[in-house]
Parts: sequence; structure tokens; C-alpha cells
Amino acid sequence: MSLTNKVPEKDVHDLFTRVAPHYDQMNNLISLGTQNGWRKKFFKELKVEAGDFALDLCCGTGDLTIALAKQVGPSGNVIGLDFNQKMLDLADKKIRAQNLQKEIQLKQGDAMHLPYPDQSFDIVTIGFGLRNVPDADQVLKEIYRVLKPDGKVGILETSQPTNPIIKLGWESYFKLFPNFAKLLGANVDDYKYLSHTTAKFISATRLKEMLEQDGFKNVIITKLNLGAGAIHIGIKKKMR
Repeated sequence: MSLTNKVPEKDVHDLFTRVAPHYDQMNNLISLGTQNGWRKKFFKELKVEAGDFALDLCCGTGDLTIALAKQVGPSGNVIGLDFNQKMLDLADKKIRAQNLQKEIQLKQGDAMHLPYPDQSFDIVTIGFGLRNVPDADQVLKEIYRVLKPDGKVGILETSQPTNPIIKLGWESYFKLFPNFAKLLGANVDDYKYLSHTTAKFISATRLKEMLEQDGFKNVIITKLNLGAGAIHIGIKKKMR
């Protein structure tokens, strides 16, 4: 399986503009509410420290960004970056509703070409976004570049179950879920694409290998829902 998404970037951008109004409801419906538990497990494993300077990539409507801001606290700071302004507008509303404007800054930008100097951040996170970028390996390289020595990357993503029976059920489910879009008046074809990127994304083991090849050390995998999702935590090795 490849880390390269061959769909033109503009097409993906337009897709996310269309799905933005239904994005949160569809995620809850598709995951049967488990995405909230996945995020809690993610932060338990990531061990964010108060005062950390963090970057949340492909931040979408901001749920992970807001949770991250609560972890770093008032002494820390979080930047949420996404290429889609419609998603960022929805994230901004959530941030203002929770009065977190001082703790969070939103930035429209490209995760493959981050507009930040080397060694800028203590933490970089990406949740459910790596499978939809044009070149995920380039994103991993950029994450490594902008992390400080001993900084941590945290990736929360769908994955590939290894048990044959679970895998069969998982694949069948993801063929079915685009039809849920009808319940919310969303575009079924858009969710067919998202279903495809979810079902075809690389395994947790392969993603661990890619992180290690890009220089990350002590990469830990935590599988979720029998392998349907996975958390990857890695550390940028300290410079000598």
C-alpha cells in the first residue's frame, strides 16, 4: 500500500469543502461514537505536558486541536493547521465557544510544506488526516523537521485489522457506510472516496516502519477496536 494519494489536491480540497457541514455528525455516525474514546486514549498515550508548544496538522473542525489546548494549558500554545478554510471556519466557532482564542491559533496551510522553522514544536499531532494528503511520507518528514529534539509526534489514524475475520467485517462495513451520508443529506460519492482512503490506508506496522525510516525513535503502536484504528507515538532523536 502506498503513502501517496493520487487524487488531485484541488479535488480533495473541494471534497472537504462539501463535507464540512456534515463532518462531525458523519464521524460520530460512522464510528458509532468510538472516535471520542479514541481521542481520550490518544492523549493518555501521548502524555502532553503543560506549557508545551504544539502543532495539530489537518485539524479539520478542531476537536483534536481543542483537546490538545486543554492538555497544554494556559501556559502552552497550539496551532491548528488545515488546507481547507471551510473546516477552519467551523473550528474557529468551536474555539470561540470555549473561549480558547488565546490558547489556539488557526492557520490555513499545507501539511507537506509547513511554514515554520526547524525545531519549533514540542508536540506535533495529526488525527485522521494522513490518509488524505497527496504525499503522507512528505508530511512525516516535515513533522520531523519542525519538532524540537526529544519532541513527540502523535498520529491517530484508521488502520488495517490483521485478524482475517475482523478484516472481512471491517472491509464490508466501510463499503456500507457511504450510504449513511443520505441520512444527513450529504454527498454519497464524497463518502465513497473517504471510505476508499480509509480501507486502503497502510497497516500500523508499515506506518511504524515509515516513521523509523524518517528518523523517529521509540515508536509505539497502540491498536484500537481490534486494529480498525491505531495510535502511533514517536520521538525525534536528540541531536548530539
